[in-house]
Parts: sequence; C-alpha cells; structure tokens
Amino acid sequence: MIPYVREIKFDYGACDQVSPLIRRVVANNPGPFTYLGTGTYIVGRGEVAVIDPGPDLPEHLDAILAAIPGERVSHILVTHHHSDHSPLAGPLKAKTGAPIHGCAVGARAAESMVVTEAGSDFGFTPDISLCGGGQVLQGPGWTLEAIATPGHTSNHICFALKEENALFSGDHIMGWSTTVVSPPDGDMTAYMESLELIKAREFTTLWPTHGPPVTEVTPFIQAYIDHRRAREAQVLGALAQGHGRIKEMVPVLYAEVDSRLHPAAARSVLGHMIDLVRRGKVATDGEAGLDSDYRLVG
Repeated sequence: MIPYVREIKFDYGACDQVSPLIRRVVANNPGPFTYLGTGTYIVGRGEVAVIDPGPDLPEHLDAILAAIPGERVSHILVTHHHSDHSPLAGPLKAKTGAPIHGCAVGARAAESMVVTEAGSDFGFTPDISLCGGGQVLQGPGWTLEAIATPGHTSNHICFALKEENALFSGDHIMGWSTTVVSPPDGDMTAYMESLELIKAREFTTLWPTHGPPVTEVTPFIQAYIDHRRAREAQVLGALAQGHGRIKEMVPVLYAEVDSRLHPAAARSVLGHMIDLVRRGKVATDGEAGLDSDYRLVG
C-alpha cells in the first residue's frame, strides 16, 4: 500500500518558505487531478528560478510576483505541458523577461487527452529545450539538474536541487495520489523505467507540484512501483476471468476511486495493456486501444 502524504498547510496566494532554498505559492485551482492546487516553487534568493508557474490565473501571477519583490527571475522551468503547470509561463516571462525552459509537446499528445479539469497546453513551446535531460541550470547558491522522466507525458522533466538533494517531481511522483499515464503520449514502460531512475538517485525530499513533500523517498517510490505491478497483476487476473475489454475492468479495478477519475483510470489500464502486449504477456488484434479485445498469451 502506498503511504500517501496529504496534509499540507498553506493559504492560497501566500508565499511560504518550505526549505532553506525553496519558497512555494499555491494556486487556487483545486480539483480531482490537481488536489488542493498547483504549487509553484521559487528557488534561491535575489536571482531565482520559478518551477511550474501553473494555470493562467491573473491572481496567481500577482502572487508569484508579490513573493519576489526586488528579485530577478533568471529561469522559468516547466515540468510538462498540462494546463495546471505551463500556461502561466508566458505571462510570467512577459513580466520578468526570463526564458522558459522545458520540453516541447509531443506530436501525439492530443491523442492522449483525458477529459479533466486540468486539460493540456498543446501550444507549449519553451525558449530553451531540456528534452533528454542532463542540463545544469545555476544561480547564486543553487544548482538545478534537468532529469528526463517520460511516462506521465513524453515531455515530462523533473528538476534536482543539488544543494538540498531534493527533486521537484512535477506529476511524476505525488504524495497524495498515483499518476495518470495516458497513451500514446503517456507510456507505462517509460514510466516504470523513470521511477527506477529516480529511486536510484536516493533523493532526500521530493517536492511534487501538487500536495506536500515526500520525505521517506525510497520506500515511497518502491510502494509506487509495487502498486503499478499489483495493478498489472489485477489486469492479468481480470483477463483470466474472461474480461477482455478495458471498460469492463475499470469499475471493478477502480471501485474505490472517485468515478470522475474513471476515464483517466481507463487510460492507465490502456497503458498497462500496451506494456503487456510489448512484453508478450497479452495479445490483441490490431493496435492496442481502449475498445480492443485483449487475451492472455499462453
């Protein structure tokens, strides 16, 4: 079972110092996919990086700017293109002149769309590309490394803060919930590989864009991995019982989940199916899709 962490104290629009180098401002956009809202992070003092500016809400832009009077924004960093993360990057750039760093939207992103309150910012195009990861971004007293973590989306980037051995994990790993993996832009195979990559880095703290930090990092990520493998086993079990379609499985496998999330859950099951087909455990006729008939191999 995943040891979720969900308690967080904040006021919308207020700036909280959450670590020696990190401040956080939470946008007032709560929902089933955003939890209590988007947490925008400000790294450093004097010359700062802003991570995941968030949704295009004028009051949130005002709150970010009010948090950094007399300071210069040198970098605007975006983990991925969903509308609760990237749209405010443009208005923040217009106010500060800082370049936007991230990875452009994948060609098939629109095909992965789940009807959510968050939506997607399909026009997201950074000034400086971080696709592939490995880039190092610096300011006075802080060093950030871009780490490519495809899975939730093909363009998802996490940011490691060297001085605190911390990771801004975007939607890749969240303390309050699991992550939606919606094909074809989302990829379960890549997601599992990205989880292992982050686990191997042994970070002290994870700062997701939604919710509180994760401080018991290694066991938490292992629980994330175990949960996905358990879900895979449930999918295989459903197939063994003769349920060959995703729409038959979701109400059973996700009975404890808010029904508003079932369309997203169906996309995650599709992610598992595509992964299982790749690995030769499941077969289907034609391309794997939401309405395909699946069967066990062997």
